Amino acid sequence: MSSTRVGGLEILPPLSLEEEREILREIEAGRRAGLELESTTDGERRRELRGVRDRGERAETLLIQSTLALVRHRVVERGYRFSDEDLELAGVEGLVNALKRFDPSAGTRFSTYAYYWITKMVNQAIRQQAGLTESEMDHILALQRLRRSDLTKTFSTREIASALKISPERAREIRELERMLVNRRVVDVERADEIAQHTPSVDEAPHWIIETLKRLCGVDFDAFWQWTFRTTSIEELARARGISRQALTKRLDKCRRAVRESPDAARLQAWFDRL
Repeated sequence: MSSTRVGGLEILPPLSLEEEREILREIEAGRRAGLELESTTDGERRRELRGVRDRGERAETLLIQSTLALVRHRVVERGYRFSDEDLELAGVEGLVNALKRFDPSAGTRFSTYAYYWITKMVNQAIRQQAGLTESEMDHILALQRLRRSDLTKTFSTREIASALKISPERAREIRELERMLVNRRVVDVERADEIAQHTPSVDEAPHWIIETLKRLCGVDFDAFWQWTFRTTSIEELARARGISRQALTKRLDKCRRAVRESPDAARLQAWFDRL
């Protein structure tokens, strides 16, 4: 049974879109108040600013806790026989880095933005524990991205070398290192089930998958993605869009028909089947 804590913090349920927006407003207000505190000497104003700052700090903690499940999912998905605690702490560090850099005005959900930083720090921890150099890890990740770009294709050593801009000899070395790393995955049944249930992020999907689904689903792409991988209930998705559950169900059915009838249907299905 997985722990309900990551890095000493309790995992909380994900926030709805509206809840996240409100939390982000409190965080921004708290940060502005913290800056003003540095130059304000008026006692009453300082008390007011401290209250706003403290609410902002609590909001930051809440946002992190509501995104901790993403850290757990990423560590489980990577699935290597390393210390989960070390990988989870690395993921939390990535989450904190994301919070420092996140720009709410960009219109992206925080979890989508944070996924990059979580992945980066978890991969760095895996590299260190596996004794790989940065170059080796970068090439392994590039090889994995290459394979995800076309799941119907088996890439030859020459093709890998060309895509990664390395020699065929180096390509063989990288392929062997990747095989070694993959062989270190946890294989017990319970953990394998957790890995199989991992929900992929938009950021980790091949570019062609995202572009194809966006073309087929249009404005409903985000809802279709979240509904397909069960990251959010259909009730939450409908509520966030201000429409009824029935109306959203019809729109999602339209997306499914468009995907099934697309010339890319077989290729899309092959990718989904591999997850």
